[in-house]
Amino acid sequence: MRTLTRHRRWLIPVLTALVLLAVAAPVFADDPDPVAMVNDTNTSLNILWMLIGGFLVFFMQAGFALVETGFTRAKNVAHTMMMNMMVFCIGAVGYFATGFAFQFGGVNFTWPDINGLGEWAHSPVTLGSWVDAAGNALLATPLIAIGQHGILGGSGFFLMGLGGSTGILAFFLFQMVFMDTAATIPTGSMAERLKFTGFVLMGLWVSMFIYPMVGGWVWGGGWLQNLGRTMGLGNGAVDFAGSGVVHTIGGAVALAGAIVIGPRIGRFNKDGSANAIPGHNIPMGVLGTIILFFGWFGFNPASSLGFVGGFGALAVNAAINTLLAGAFGGVAAMVYMWVVSPAKKPDPGLSVNGILAGLVAITAPCAFVDAISASIIGIIGGVLVCLVTVWLEQLKIDDAVGAVPVHFANGIWGVIAVGLFANGNPNTAGWNGVGSTVTGLFYGGGFGQLGAQLFEAVAIAVVVAGLSYVFFLGVKAIGHLRSDVEHELQGLDIPEMGTLGYPKDFEPSTEAVREALKGAKAGATVPASGD
Repeated sequence: MRTLTRHRRWLIPVLTALVLLAVAAPVFADDPDPVAMVNDTNTSLNILWMLIGGFLVFFMQAGFALVETGFTRAKNVAHTMMMNMMVFCIGAVGYFATGFAFQFGGVNFTWPDINGLGEWAHSPVTLGSWVDAAGNALLATPLIAIGQHGILGGSGFFLMGLGGSTGILAFFLFQMVFMDTAATIPTGSMAERLKFTGFVLMGLWVSMFIYPMVGGWVWGGGWLQNLGRTMGLGNGAVDFAGSGVVHTIGGAVALAGAIVIGPRIGRFNKDGSANAIPGHNIPMGVLGTIILFFGWFGFNPASSLGFVGGFGALAVNAAINTLLAGAFGGVAAMVYMWVVSPAKKPDPGLSVNGILAGLVAITAPCAFVDAISASIIGIIGGVLVCLVTVWLEQLKIDDAVGAVPVHFANGIWGVIAVGLFANGNPNTAGWNGVGSTVTGLFYGGGFGQLGAQLFEAVAIAVVVAGLSYVFFLGVKAIGHLRSDVEHELQGLDIPEMGTLGYPKDFEPSTEAVREALKGAKAGATVPASGD
């Protein structure tokens, strides 16, 4: 027995070594390029990281549904929930058809040298080579471009010709859920009086045209992204995860929609004073906020589009700053309402919106700033959301859930914050084809980066709000924007959806009850349904 034990001491290591050699030998013999294997593994890890982030962003749809439904009235629950569910489906269809092509159809186009900066394509470097089997570049066809100013992409409609690129398909999913976040925002500002047909048209407007066009200016190789190369404004417009692209676009549509559709019945009095219209379920709204906060850890960190090397460092920095800005935003709003505002109470609704405001504001600068700056950005966002809420009331603009203060105002603030607080992170060198790091005014970057950020904020706000205002006027003219007065007063669930969000429990008729009781007294079995 002792001899067998001694033999086992060397037998097991020897057998293990033989197995490893047997497995490894074919690898060394057949693999032509170990470096290619490493690169493929890195690409796969980057794609996996981005997909996980995309799945978390999709789950944010549940958060939006709970927040919007909780902070509106019970008589509209089915209608509000239905909008938050179907905006994803409608948006996915629209983005698949034209949106992705308009936004990213020219992202892989190689812009020629300008100002000695060399050639440059804005496609991600983390997701593999974007070429077809013949070696032709994919997503490299701008539909409209003036010089080096891209306006609209022109390839990738219905994902045609892209099925062989895993990186592009994963990128489509990730970008689609971002677009749907923007499309969800206006349903909050127009809640409780928006016709469902008008909602469908709005979903198509956002997913098929306005979001893709303007978003492509910043992320798809468009003119704002190229401002660093064409005009020497820092690294061009920089928006890491979408304070401008997602939230300002969504907020601008929400603002235009709220203005055109008008306030809910009874929201404002003849003397201009406002009446509060409380939501029916604060716990639902708070739960939705917690889900949104959780989902933001996919929204921001995964916008690195990779986790290998410096991209992982950007992702971790984004995660920490997202945490801090959201927390400080919530505390700032709570303290402002508790100490400064006339209410002198830590208002739950505005505390919720303070958290969301801090998260929106940090979305653009999350990878480019340090923890202290992220905290300051969140604090300003939390106070700003309270101020803008009051300003909207003074302007008699009815925003049912505070979508405009949260997303529009703080989206703009987040875009500008990059130009102020970006600290020259070494991992940002070469961003948008400019060799320098992304550096803001407060860290010695001068006014160049701030100028690019102001271009982005103004361009998005003016173009999206202006065109959406015209769009909603058209929808209103054909009678599909606002629900009928009777329907609004009754609640939109039955007139629009045909069912109540909170139906009463079914009760049998008096006759059925009488028969059941009679049968029970006689000792008979109560008949089953259908007997």
